[in-house]
Amino acid sequence: MGTYTKELADRLNGILEKNSDAEKGFGNAANNTENRILSAYFNEKALQRRAFAEELKSEIVTLGKDFDESGSATAAAHRAWIDIKSFFGNSDEAMLQESIRGERAAVEEYEEVLREISLPTTTAIILRNQMLKIESGLALIKNIKDLEERSKAL
Repeated sequence: MGTYTKELADRLNGILEKNSDAEKGFGNAANNTENRILSAYFNEKALQRRAFAEELKSEIVTLGKDFDESGSATAAAHRAWIDIKSFFGNSDEAMLQESIRGERAAVEEYEEVLREISLPTTTAIILRNQMLKIESGLALIKNIKDLEERSKAL
């Protein structure tokens, strides 16, 4: 069982920040597509990431630490990129690609924290469960992308 260290609090805050950023990014994506399936998927992911962030906030408070949800500069650039891509066309494809990239990066960060930091059991369970849900969503978005490509071919 790990202890609640400053390093752990910092890493959890980093994941919290990225979940808050992802919520905003998925919300932007949902608003920038006319495809009902994609819009529903992006809205669902935004809600999921909001729930993840709330769960992480609760865990950080339980640690006796403060949480920070200001958002990262990298994610702000990522959201701006999605906005630009959607404005200039091929937005669904661009948003799908960017979603896949973002989800892969999220899984890598969760794996890194789970592997490199000694975690209390409750924290490890929260992170593993969130990571599994992200991986499941990644598989779904890949299927959506495949369906989009097949429908274009018809």
